[in-house]
Amino acid sequence: MHELGIAINETLSDSDRIAEAIGEIKRAGYDVFLVLEATIGFNKRDGEEQGDGSGDQEDSEAPRTFEATGKIKFTTQDHKFLRALKIAVDEEAR
Repeated sequence: MHELGIAINETLSDSDRIAEAIGEIKRAGYDVFLVLEATIGFNKRDGEEQGDGSGDQEDSEAPRTFEATGKIKFTTQDHKFLRALKIAVDEEAR
């Protein structure tokens, strides 16, 4: 998993397209910071399935569900940004 993270970081760092876009933003007088979040999941295959490539494990398992366990606090800037994207946010989140 560590190697995958390094590979993703190097790919983004070496991207001419990303470097050009950041350069344009800097030339326009802005400081730039880039934060990306990646979610990578792993499922251990059963001993029978390892290496043979047959069978789709997702078909044999029950669907997974995810539940949020916390609240998100939005800043004023977060709200402005989301409104600019026409994304509604519950007032309770403030």
